[in-house]
Amino acid sequence: MPTIKSSYLGNLRTNSEHLQSGTTLMTDAPVDNNGKGEKFSPTDLVSSALGSCMVTIMGIVANRENVELDGLTWEVTKIMSASPRKIQEIIIDFHWENPVSNTVMIQKLKNAARTCPVALSLDPEIKQTINFNF
Repeated sequence: MPTIKSSYLGNLRTNSEHLQSGTTLMTDAPVDNNGKGEKFSPTDLVSSALGSCMVTIMGIVANRENVELDGLTWEVTKIMSASPRKIQEIIIDFHWENPVSNTVMIQKLKNAARTCPVALSLDPEIKQTINFNF
């Protein structure tokens, strides 16, 4: 059974529906690749997925350990290579206003992030630069 149903809307724009929830999202080609850049590009979504997956797995570990991740934020920077045009590097900068003081727990969370399914699924040629600012 499909997970997502997608369609091409023209003008380098797509629409995808998550069938279980009915949630939809659109993509545009970026301005530097003949698009409007009004929505996430497909490579933006890949880069965003890395950060979201890392935090989801950190959240699973945190829940198991009764740790709150309140105040955890992150910024994603995507770097493209020109030829061939593909993601060259994804930089994720994590910030946590009030991190736990337990260094063992911090290490568990960092390990969880680095071993999330998206991180393990990306081509090894895509450099993953992860900065934990806590």
